[in-house]
Amino acid sequence: MIRAFVAIDLPDEIRSALTLEQFLLPMPRKIEPENLHLTLAFLGEVSDEVLEAAHEGFAGITVPPFRIAIAGLGLFGGSRPRVVWAGVEAGDELARLQSKIDRAARVAGAEPDSRRFLPHVTLGRFAPPGPEERMRLERTVAERGAFRAGHFEVESYALYRSRLGAKGARYEELARYQLRR
Repeated sequence: MIRAFVAIDLPDEIRSALTLEQFLLPMPRKIEPENLHLTLAFLGEVSDEVLEAAHEGFAGITVPPFRIAIAGLGLFGGSRPRVVWAGVEAGDELARLQSKIDRAARVAGAEPDSRRFLPHVTLGRFAPPGPEERMRLERTVAERGAFRAGHFEVESYALYRSRLGAKGARYEELARYQLRR
């Protein structure tokens, strides 16, 4: 079984801006800069056969390149925040690509996360902090809410293997898919 996901890699200048923002945020645990990405579909644990069928499906997707922007900050977890994220501003093209990837994964036999797609880049993931730390984190995220890392042209996306370890996840690119008309 292989733990896999599909994501858009980030250009170095966007990754640098996000890394600086991570430094400015009082998060207990930050995502390593090389692991920053925009997840399109988390496939979970899948067999080699399902992964190969998904790969074939992803290779057949046709969507033209498009632009997105990384802007804004937020928290997931409500009154018990567990994730700090940077927002993604995009048109219908991103939602169309994500929908096609989700459909190809399901046809292949994978069961991607069924929650509504909310495009974001995870900056930190942690256990809910205590009240004082939570207030400091919420205040800083609100103060820095106008954050903008810039925009870029999405020309490809990739299938990744995720290996969990004591120091967090390590990602290995398995295949890259070019956007095309």
